[in-house]
Amino acid sequence: MGTKNTPRTRKIPMRQCTGCGVRKEKKELIRIIKTPEDLIEVDFTGKKNGRGAYICNSVECLRTAEKRKSLERSLKVTIPAEVYKELEKEMMGSEE
Repeated sequence: MGTKNTPRTRKIPMRQCTGCGVRKEKKELIRIIKTPEDLIEVDFTGKKNGRGAYICNSVECLRTAEKRKSLERSLKVTIPAEVYKELEKEMMGSEE
C-alpha cells in the first residue's frame, strides 16, 4: 500500500456576473447581498449572511444589471434606484 505523492488540485469556485453574464473566479467578483432584514449591501468579504448575487467590480456591469433587472431577480427583491446609486458609490470607492 503506497501513498500518492501527487499534489491535490483545488477546485476554483466560479460565479457568473449578473450584469455581463461572464463566468469568473469567485474572488474576482463582488458579492451583493440581501440581508435577513431585507437590506441590500455590498459584501467585499464574501462571507456576510444573506442571499447573494455576484457582479464584476465595474459600474458598467452594475448599470447593465439595473437595466435588465437581473440583480433583482437574483436577490428576489425589488431594488429602488437610490440603492443602485449607493451601490455605485461603494463600488467606485473600492476601485481607488
